[in-house]
Amino acid sequence: MNILFLTITRILSVDDRELYQDMMRKFRDEGHNVYIVTPRERRYKESTSLQVDNGVHILGVKTMNLQKTNILEKGIGTILIERQFKQVIKNHIRGVDFDLILYSTPPITFPNVIKYLKQEYPKAKTYLLLKDIFPQNAVDLGMMSKSGVNGMIYRYFRNKEEKLYAASDYIGCMSPANVRYLLAHNPRVSSDKVEIAPNSIDLIEPVDFDRDSVLSKYGLPTDRPIFIYGGNLGKPQGIPFLIDCLNANSERGDCHFLIIGDGVEYDRINSWYQRVKPSSVTLYKRLPKVDFEKLTRACNVGLVFLDHHFTIPNYPSRSLSYMANKLPLLIASDTASDMGPIAEQNGFGYWCESDSVEAFTTILNKMLGSDINGMGEKGYEFLCKNYLVSNTYEVIIKHFTTEI
Repeated sequence: MNILFLTITRILSVDDRELYQDMMRKFRDEGHNVYIVTPRERRYKESTSLQVDNGVHILGVKTMNLQKTNILEKGIGTILIERQFKQVIKNHIRGVDFDLILYSTPPITFPNVIKYLKQEYPKAKTYLLLKDIFPQNAVDLGMMSKSGVNGMIYRYFRNKEEKLYAASDYIGCMSPANVRYLLAHNPRVSSDKVEIAPNSIDLIEPVDFDRDSVLSKYGLPTDRPIFIYGGNLGKPQGIPFLIDCLNANSERGDCHFLIIGDGVEYDRINSWYQRVKPSSVTLYKRLPKVDFEKLTRACNVGLVFLDHHFTIPNYPSRSLSYMANKLPLLIASDTASDMGPIAEQNGFGYWCESDSVEAFTTILNKMLGSDINGMGEKGYEFLCKNYLVSNTYEVIIKHFTTEI
């Protein structure tokens, strides 16, 4: 099959070990012809170009900055990207009859380009990978309102959201809670086209290493469990609550917290870190990916935080790297997400609501009194059964089995 994948994730090489690259390699390895359309944000000073990378076509589209920028540029860039993608696809991809058009949220502003692609390739099936429920997530975080002047902005994006769902032949959700939410709040969406297509990764063989030397390299203790938080430090992660939890446990001698990340809230947590100088917390803004992955494997428990105001269910992909490295999960989230209950029901994590420091400390103590290695093994087994790229590939490709 010929497959076209649209994303606002920056993709330079299909061989990078990331969520969408893993999936595109799987389609390539199964014999499909893959085209990826990805932004080249203006901060990188790169031109629009079409290249072939290890058997996969990558069309980089020059855009405004879409991530890690001010809200005005992000908003304008999100609105413009649909027109930019449409024009560049029209100019650079010719003579290919696509069978499957894949795309992910964010952004929600793709309905017109999907409509155009369906007209150009009438035989193609369209498949939305729903990773972000916008604009409701912005409302939950207080960044948008449904009333007043801001209500016009909300209604604009809500209209885009509804049109994108309508243009999609299939919608793959990250978890059962995502499916329930989508159907409950979008009665025009038929349940027949909604299914679970979870975040998934491609496992790699672990390389032997000396754990103590890795931890010592970064000034981390080797005689106690290390709880690692790695990834975005932004508003969705509820960083003020994360800081409160760290502050309450900052001088413990039975565990250590490692925070590695960047984002709009990094300065907030760094300010606390520099002021308090907690003995049981280490903060790094960023590390090279290879070093980060090795350090993750040297830790013992993965931390997941989500803002408690969310009414939409999130399922952060960062948890997969924890599980792949056999780390159980300690999750503080809203009640809409089913990540915590799934982890608890399957024995690979503990969960609390992300509005009580006391509740967090309780599950922290519970984890320290548990068989951490055994829970990590259960998480790894659950990952292998549910969250590998082969699982998501089969969910998508089953819609074409009668045609291949």
